[in-house]
Amino acid sequence: MNLRDIFGTAWDSVRSRKFRFALNLIGILIGCAAVTGLVSITQGLSNNISGQLQIFGPQDIMVVPGGFTGGTMSLGTLTYKDLTTISKVQNVTLATPIIANKASTYTLQGKTYRVTTYGITEDFQKINQDAKISDGRGLVRSDNGVIIVGANVAWPQDQSKPVLGVGDRITLHALVGNTDKTLSVRVVGILSKTGASFGVNLDDSIAMSLRDAQQFFETGNQFTYIMAQADSIDNVASTAAAIKIRMGKGYSAVTYESAKAVMDQVIGSIQAVLGGIAAISLLVAGIGIVNTMTISVMERTREIGVMKAIGAKSRHVLMMFISEAVFTGLVGGLLGVIVGFSLGEVIGSVVGITPVTSIMNGMLVTGFAVLTSMLSGIYPAWRAANLSPVEALRSE
Repeated sequence: MNLRDIFGTAWDSVRSRKFRFALNLIGILIGCAAVTGLVSITQGLSNNISGQLQIFGPQDIMVVPGGFTGGTMSLGTLTYKDLTTISKVQNVTLATPIIANKASTYTLQGKTYRVTTYGITEDFQKINQDAKISDGRGLVRSDNGVIIVGANVAWPQDQSKPVLGVGDRITLHALVGNTDKTLSVRVVGILSKTGASFGVNLDDSIAMSLRDAQQFFETGNQFTYIMAQADSIDNVASTAAAIKIRMGKGYSAVTYESAKAVMDQVIGSIQAVLGGIAAISLLVAGIGIVNTMTISVMERTREIGVMKAIGAKSRHVLMMFISEAVFTGLVGGLLGVIVGFSLGEVIGSVVGITPVTSIMNGMLVTGFAVLTSMLSGIYPAWRAANLSPVEALRSE
């Protein structure tokens, strides 16, 4: 028998047992789709987080209330006293408070929009240089009753043209305590497309002066974050450590490198867990292939005996059965990759993440599916190849 005869016989066997082949195929397909889809989503999530961290400059240090002490989460607050303390730390060139994660609404042309609102000083853009103004100007110390709007606020993605421009006035509404408060503000600047930074999506947010935010949201003397800037990249880690020591327990000083390390660790853990779950699916599919092919060997014992009687070698029978397994893995793997990438796109559009569709990942998953199928088929194939022709012909 030549290779063409071997593969042809394997293909005929697959076609004559379509239902059994389909069951094996579905098992492989589910495993591969799970691996491909989950990996593409987690890689997209990793890129999304990396993009957010890029906005956080390499010399920047974010001081946040809260930290782990002895395995227990401790909470703190940030005030002007803390701002003064941080500003006096060696190698800190600039520090600015931020009031973030405040919700407000406004109405334009009969449609109500909900936006995240944050309060900043004029130093915010000096530190966060990626927050660039595309039209108008930034905030200055004397500003009162003015705002800077994100790119998506000025031009919502579901609109054919901008709804806000420099000079326009809107009335903000916010529920503070049990009181519905309003504030009339004027747009003085519009940000370029920027993205998210430490929980604040600048594109979908409105920035007002720190003083206005304190009065409007009644935050008193407390801030959400304090952003500091070191004098050089080389001093960022030591400056962050010095800030943490000066602030004491209950505070964290986060840098680009430390945030990226934590995010990489989290993403790696997610990928490992999800990959393990998906690998279990492939393992179950492999057990199914072993079971199915073992039964196939038992059903085709007489056929194998005839093949050996007319000259087929043991290696020919071995290759025939392994070819069936490889074919199952190849088709199941390819279909699984296609389904996985498609599911990744659907899930990504729902959760707002752009999945990473990598041909290399698809090839690796398909190769793993083929390898799993081939290994699963070795024992049944070996059993078929070692059947005695005489005993096989006697089989009913």
